[in-house]
Amino acid sequence: MSAKVRGQILGGVARVAFAVSATLALTACASGIAGGKSNVDAALEVRVTNAIENASDLPADSLSVDAMDGIVRVTGSLVCADCGGMLTPGGVQTIQQNLGAVVRAVPGVERVEFDLENRP
Repeated sequence: MSAKVRGQILGGVARVAFAVSATLALTACASGIAGGKSNVDAALEVRVTNAIENASDLPADSLSVDAMDGIVRVTGSLVCADCGGMLTPGGVQTIQQNLGAVVRAVPGVERVEFDLENRP
């Protein structure tokens, strides 16, 4: 076999190996195997965070959001001096009740979990 033919064969094998490894890497990223968050989960986190920030009766600066497969976990503190302590303006609902309603209204949310610290 000539050196030219051998080089062409090795080049072809290298291209196939690269294509296979690139495909596996992309598949791992899309499914979250590579340790990253899926695009769907990241987009859901952004939508939920924006909804919380746009709700005038929630203390958005003390909350964080994590999403995985439609399950949204909200963590943080529910201290809201401007909201009347633990109640929303007007004293109609608690902040957690209102927070749950805001989060559940975001498209893509299947379930909401809370890990909240309630301080007076």
